[in-house]
Amino acid sequence: MELGLKNKTALVCGSTQGIGKATAIALAKEGVRVTLMARNEDRLKEVLQELPGNDHDYLVADFFEPAKLQKTISEYLSDNTGFHILINNTGGPRSGLIKDASLEEFRKAFNQHLICNHVLAQSVIPYMTREKFGRIINVISTSVKEPIPGLGVSNTIRNAVANWSKTLAGEVGAMGITVNNVLPGFTETERLNEIIKIKASQENTSIDQMTAIMKNYTPAKRFAKPEETAAAILFLASEQAAYINGINLPVDGGRTKSL
Repeated sequence: MELGLKNKTALVCGSTQGIGKATAIALAKEGVRVTLMARNEDRLKEVLQELPGNDHDYLVADFFEPAKLQKTISEYLSDNTGFHILINNTGGPRSGLIKDASLEEFRKAFNQHLICNHVLAQSVIPYMTREKFGRIINVISTSVKEPIPGLGVSNTIRNAVANWSKTLAGEVGAMGITVNNVLPGFTETERLNEIIKIKASQENTSIDQMTAIMKNYTPAKRFAKPEETAAAILFLASEQAAYINGINLPVDGGRTKSL
């Protein structure tokens, strides 16, 4: 299938590892000029060398500091063309019960996810509108459909992002811009390793046993590879997905029980 992505431009957040890195590589393979974004410059340089093709670059930004992110993206766009594709993707808030969460945890997570997503969306929409082509894809969580025990702050903020996304999709659809959410299930990432360790400790069991238990939650009986989630993101970013707008797409091996 021809995806129609050659010579498009993409900003991929959280692209030094996991789903973000896999997405950046998948887009580059389709001829997209990719700008990586994360806070670790050394790792950004390493991933940049792994991208197929030429003319890729990177931006250093910390999503805990929305004002600095806004300055970084504004300065970049003043000297460069805009982006046809925006992949909003950043690490989840720390695990914990919602009854124990501090107000500051909610504020930080709200800034890190919703506010930074909004900063970037507002920055790229003018160019997307002129080009009559835009794809904003938010990597969230299946907690949008079913809250995950022990991830109280994350469950709350992820749903806020999903509703922000749905609202934005309705406002920009006539401009040739789509806004969709990808909801990864258990995916082989550093984030999942952290969750497994915490659950194993809570249940007083081994990491291997907890890994087996969590794999058994999914009809596929395995965890996803980051590349599998990236494939779904790649399609939503393509010309072929022009009439898919405002959806939540679980990529979870069938684990989510709701439709």
